[in-house]
Formats: sequence, C-alpha cells, structure tokens
Amino acid sequence: MSTSPNLDPRTVASFGDEWHRFDQQGMAPGEAERVFGDYFAIFPWEQLPPNAEGFDMGCGSGRWARFVAPRVGRLHCIDPSSALAVARQTLANQSNVQFHQASVAASGLPPNSQDFGYSLGVLHHVPDTAAAIRSCAELLKPGAPLLLYLYYAFDNRPRWFRLLWHLSNAARLLIRRLPPRPKQLVTDLIALTIYWPLSRLASLAEAAALPVASFPLSYYRHCSFYTLRTDARDRFGTPLEQRFSRAQIRQMCSAAGLVDLRFSTRAPYWCVVGVKAKGAGAE
Repeated sequence: MSTSPNLDPRTVASFGDEWHRFDQQGMAPGEAERVFGDYFAIFPWEQLPPNAEGFDMGCGSGRWARFVAPRVGRLHCIDPSSALAVARQTLANQSNVQFHQASVAASGLPPNSQDFGYSLGVLHHVPDTAAAIRSCAELLKPGAPLLLYLYYAFDNRPRWFRLLWHLSNAARLLIRRLPPRPKQLVTDLIALTIYWPLSRLASLAEAAALPVASFPLSYYRHCSFYTLRTDARDRFGTPLEQRFSRAQIRQMCSAAGLVDLRFSTRAPYWCVVGVKAKGAGAE
C-alpha cells in the first residue's frame, strides 16, 4: 500500500465545506433513489456474499451509503474531509456503518479484506487517479467487484459539446479560487441562470418527443433545484478536477488488476464496474 496521501488539501477542504452546506437532506427521497439507481445500475448485487463487507471511498455526506448500508453486512465510510461528520448524522440509524477519516491511499482497511467497494465522483479529484484505483483494488478480495464513477472526457460527445466544456472550465478555474461564501453565491447563480433554464428546456423537448441526449445538462431535466445547486457547486467550486476517456479508464482499471470491466451505457458517464482478478494481490 502506498504511503503517499494522494490528496489535494484544497480540494479536501472544498468538499468539507460543500457537504456541510448541502447535506442532501433537501433532496427528495424519490429523486435520491433514482440517481442512486443510475449510478448502481451495473453493480452486481447478486454476486455479493451474505453479510458482505465493503467500502464507500469518499463517502462525502453519506448520500449513497444510506441506500447501500441496508443491503450489506458492514459498510466502511471513508473520507478525508470534515464531511465525515455530516455522514455520521445521515447514517446515525445504520448500526452496521463504520467511519474512517482517511485518504484513499491510507484508509486503514487491510488488503484483500473487502467483498465490494465503490467510489462515485471522487477519484478524479485526487492528484493520481490511477494510483487511487489501485489503492481501492488492493482492499478487495479476489473476485470482489469495484464500482467507479469518473468524470468523462466527452469522448462520446460531438466537438461543439467539448468546446462548451472548455468555455465552462475557463470559468471554473476562476471560481474555484474564491472564498467559500462568494464561491457559493456564484455557483448558486450558475444553477439559477444556466443549469435551470437548460435542464428545463431539455424537459420541454422531451415532452415534445424530441431527442434530448445531446442537450447540454439534459441529465438534470428531472432534478430538483437543490440538486442543481449542489452539482453547480461541485462542478465549478472544486479546485482539482480531472477527466478521462473510456479508453483511459479501462487502462487504469486493468492496470489495477480489475477484470470483466463493464461500462454503463447511460448517463452519468463514465460508470464502470470490474472485479479483482482471481489471485491478484493474494499473499
């Protein structure tokens, strides 16, 4: 296991601030379940053993752990930020959850000990994403699944779509430097003036039986304004962000000893699940 912390202190502090502001209690249960279903659509629940033990790497507010914990024997929620206090509140009624304020490279869990793991929207925010995937895979028993969600490099989008992202990223590089309160005000304004109109335009187009897959922000067409605010803060306020093509993600996962890789064919992109190769990491 690497001794490098593999974290960016500014990004850790930013997420601590974000999850204290958005503890996800304002997210409607039905909406949360739908988004959870999008992330976990390819997860092989049926392959887990009885009373499975696993981890949520970068659990944040615990918004996904609250759906996973009732399905398993033990869940380790791991996060290096102050958001772990929010996760403790979110999961206060889940007696099978253990909390670890730790980084992906030094989680404290033994190698080859976990029946499953997942990390959603986290590992593209660390300095070395490939090493982070290896750190997660090292914790798994051979044959155990790992579910990841990594920001995509728009490799399945047209050129004009990628150009729009470059423009938005130029704004992010400025907004990420703001102090917490001004940053929140600016990202709320983005949610109101950009996320809301474009997502509702996609909703109207869908109602008119028009294809909306290529609409910017069409994924948010059924999401609440609370979610728009959360994700605008996440997208524009985070200091460190990396994006990867499907081919790059496949290469990193394979290098970490994951096999039988399967990518989700629906948004959000890219969600991928793989299993630790038999014999990989065994003593």
